Amino acid sequence: MANAADAVAFHVEGLVAGGEAVPVPRSLDNLRADPEFADDFAGADILALVPVTLPGRSVRINLTMDENLLAAIDRAAERSGATRSGFLADAARAKLSTG
Repeated sequence: MANAADAVAFHVEGLVAGGEAVPVPRSLDNLRADPEFADDFAGADILALVPVTLPGRSVRINLTMDENLLAAIDRAAERSGATRSGFLADAARAKLSTG
C-alpha cells in the first residue's frame, strides 16, 4: 500500500509513453456500480483508492521570489542535472505527496 501511488503513476506514464488511453479516474461509488469491476473484485478483502496525478501539458507561469532563493534553486537544479522548471515541479510534487 505504501508504494501504490508510485506504482499507479508508473503505470500511467507507461500508458502515455505507449500512446495508450489513460482510464478516467472514478469514484468508489462509480466503481461499485460497474458490473465488470464488481466481478473482478468480488472476493477482495481490501479496496483502496489511490491518488494519482495525471500527466498534463506544460503551462508557462510567472513567479516572484527572493533573488537569493532563486539563485539557490538554480544551483541545486544544475547540480542535479535538472532545469529550473523541472526542479521546481519535482519539489512541488514531493511536497504535495507528503501533505
